[in-house]
Amino acid sequence: MARRIGDEPAFVLHRYDWSESSLILEVLTRHHGRIAVVAKGAKKPSSNFRPVLLPLQPLHIAFGGDAEIRTLKSAEWMGGQVMPTGDALLSGYYLNELLLRLLARDDPHPVLFDVYAAAVRILAGEEGTLLQAALRAFELLLLREIGLLPSLDLQTATLAPLGDDVPYTLRPEGGLVEAHDGEERGSLAGAQWRALQAALDDPAPFHATLREAAVLGELKPQLRALLHYHCGVNTLRTRQLMMDLQAL
Repeated sequence: MARRIGDEPAFVLHRYDWSESSLILEVLTRHHGRIAVVAKGAKKPSSNFRPVLLPLQPLHIAFGGDAEIRTLKSAEWMGGQVMPTGDALLSGYYLNELLLRLLARDDPHPVLFDVYAAAVRILAGEEGTLLQAALRAFELLLLREIGLLPSLDLQTATLAPLGDDVPYTLRPEGGLVEAHDGEERGSLAGAQWRALQAALDDPAPFHATLREAAVLGELKPQLRALLHYHCGVNTLRTRQLMMDLQAL
């Protein structure tokens, strides 16, 4: 008998047309990871799914089936936040693209689900000054959760301790290494990297990392290079869209 899952916290990451009236959704769930579900009849004007299956909105869903694509049985909007707009909306789509590219299906990450939910709450709120810090905190915790972030309190190749005032840079293939001549401007001091590692290890890692990332602008290009490397692209689609809009 096909198993039915009910009352599962979830977010819609992406949607595809499946037929004239139905959709296939990529969904992030708290206890079952990223899954694909078919929402039958969701495109019909009379469908109960139609006003609910929106990105960046907290849902509780029920689904069933044992195939690769399950069947969505119900979806309920949990409320509590508005849809992000402008740069915050594009930033939310960017988070979704990272999850679609880097998370395997049916691989649960409850901690990462909670981090994503916290980041989306910031995007939907009035805390515009925290937007970039929220993105950096999410990127760091995503990379750590899926095993792609080296320890930030040691040099990766040698496991040597970091000097407080020595500059280090995070490289896609080499991990954390001492910055060479000309790299110091885009690097962080050893004490800053260790503070980031302590924040990642905090019992409330998202908010601790958010505080650290808020004052570390040099993180952005290093994390972008690392993410592009693991995603296998030079530029993510949402990143290219942001650049195109800024050029208008």
